[in-house]
Amino acid sequence: MLPLIVIGVLLAVLAAVALLSVTAGDSGAVNLYGLTVVRVLAEIGMVLTIGSLLFAAFMVAPQRSGILDVNGYAALRVAGLAAVLWCLASLAAVVFTEADAINKPVSQVLNADTLITLLEIIEQAKAWLITALVAMVVAVGTRFALSWGSTVVLFGVALFGLTPVAVTGHSSSGGQHDLATNSLLFHLVAASLWVGGLVALLVFGRRIPSGPALRLAATRFSATALVCWIVMAASGTLNAWVRLPVADLFTAEYGLLVLAKTAALVVLGVFGFVHRQKTVATIVAGGSGSSLVRLAAVEVLVMFLTIGIAAALARTQPPGLDYQPGAVEMRLGYPLDGPPTFWTLLTDWRFDLVFGTLAITLAVLYLLGVRRLRARGDAWPVGRVVAWLCGCLVVLFATSSGIGRYAPAMFSVHMEAHMLLSMLAPVLLVLGAPVTLALRALPVAGRDGSPGPREWLLAAVRSPVSKLLTHPVVALVLFVGSFYVLYFSGLFDAALEKHWAHLLMNAHFLIVGYLFYWPVIGVDPSPRRLPHVGRLGMVFASLPFHAFFGVIMMSMQTVVGEDFYRQLSLAWVPDLLADQSLGGGIAWAAGEVPLLLVLVALLVQWARADDREARRNDRRADDDGDADRAAYNAMLATLSGGEAADRAGRDDTDQEQAGTRGEST
Repeated sequence: MLPLIVIGVLLAVLAAVALLSVTAGDSGAVNLYGLTVVRVLAEIGMVLTIGSLLFAAFMVAPQRSGILDVNGYAALRVAGLAAVLWCLASLAAVVFTEADAINKPVSQVLNADTLITLLEIIEQAKAWLITALVAMVVAVGTRFALSWGSTVVLFGVALFGLTPVAVTGHSSSGGQHDLATNSLLFHLVAASLWVGGLVALLVFGRRIPSGPALRLAATRFSATALVCWIVMAASGTLNAWVRLPVADLFTAEYGLLVLAKTAALVVLGVFGFVHRQKTVATIVAGGSGSSLVRLAAVEVLVMFLTIGIAAALARTQPPGLDYQPGAVEMRLGYPLDGPPTFWTLLTDWRFDLVFGTLAITLAVLYLLGVRRLRARGDAWPVGRVVAWLCGCLVVLFATSSGIGRYAPAMFSVHMEAHMLLSMLAPVLLVLGAPVTLALRALPVAGRDGSPGPREWLLAAVRSPVSKLLTHPVVALVLFVGSFYVLYFSGLFDAALEKHWAHLLMNAHFLIVGYLFYWPVIGVDPSPRRLPHVGRLGMVFASLPFHAFFGVIMMSMQTVVGEDFYRQLSLAWVPDLLADQSLGGGIAWAAGEVPLLLVLVALLVQWARADDREARRNDRRADDDGDADRAAYNAMLATLSGGEAADRAGRDDTDQEQAGTRGEST
């Protein structure tokens, strides 16, 4: 297997170098090819790390104790070695990126002062350094991880490691860079899961050529690969459409590289089709996996060739646009045609590829779960369906409508999106009870079956991380404290320039809101079950902090994010302080409506819980002949009889004492 990987690496490097044109000057050529080679090595290390962790966590079953079995542990060791390659190549990319940026030989930047100075001003070099640190964390973590849960955590960390470079390349600049960056993120995640997962499956198939474990891994990866291919095709097409005019597709070097990568993707799709129709079917039927190994070996070589083409594509400048984007489009990725009105906020849509896709996907998956329940005769409340779909609609509206379009440019509109994502959407999503639906709709693994999505979901709900995040104090601090930390610490000012920071902010708003409302009004099983009085206390505890934040924003005399907003120079926002004051008023007023909804839902749930408890007591009384009440009455009678006997005894004693006194007299 190692010779195949070495051949694939060489093929990728040679393909990338052969496709690049030589720049002017010797130092430039060295930097060009050097950076391309280390980028190929880094990307190969990245996909092998992510794919091996995917395989260890989800493609093979752990032991019943939760510890990885020998197959998962072997994949974990491969991930550790690949992470070392990823880390070293990323560190080398820092040096070559800086040398390429100033068009100097590498030797002139190989000193601490120059490296640090250039690191502060070159975003791409900084991104490679962050990537190297993430790879180092993964490499060290694989030396200590033994359990399934820690492997999943490392998998998530590795996925995060592919984002820094992606959000600082060609796609992050120029017009429509929001669509380009989002599509590139989808493309890289899908490619990493597909390529790395196939290599891990190939290693596993050579070691264990048949059996139930190979059937499980092959079927799961086949489904994953199909989704990844669809995502890669769609995201790659969108990214090329954003970056490349159609007229330059067959003439510009960038367009020819896009065509070469497209051809490779089509070939890989054919391989995947053959896998699903023949090799996977043979394995499921109980046959040998030798054909899988042979076909996958050729497919891996084509994948590595595709990585080389992608590296050359990343080092090639896209053709210039037919027009010069304005200041607003350069910073936001799209122009703004005029001031926001009620009508434009409703109708001026620009689909958010990340959160819009997320909202639609969540709605579709939920409806599929409901359909599965009803197909087998189980009921599911209509109110929960309505709540979930409305929550998904709020997420879509907050990020893709006119509100999502104007939010990066105006603080007041940003605060509208903030309130929708953190205060309203989580309330509706929590009331939809998605975890309960998933636990009822997903199949159970069984006593001897391998853990599947249902078991993974249960493990996530019961994990120590979930228990920590849903602790009342932690949830309250995250929900309320994030308002103050984000806007008063300078984080918001730094985030305004970055598209990826906007994505991170929106994700943060949605997640912390869900974590706060889950233990308060959630129908789903919560890691921490609070009494209704405690839930009511959490809601009332958040009210003053939220109102105080709005008052502070309305009374501030300094503008948050002033530099960025002044660079936009929007004619319809002449007074930034007034716009900020309006945003504070929106935060103060708009937050009260969702909280009122929460109080109503909490009181209704409380009343229903009391009613259910009363019905349970009535049924128990009917079953045992009201034994509890009879026992209670008997206890009262006993106590009453004892008191009467005590009184009678005291009366007799008093009479005897009176008689004794009379005789004495």
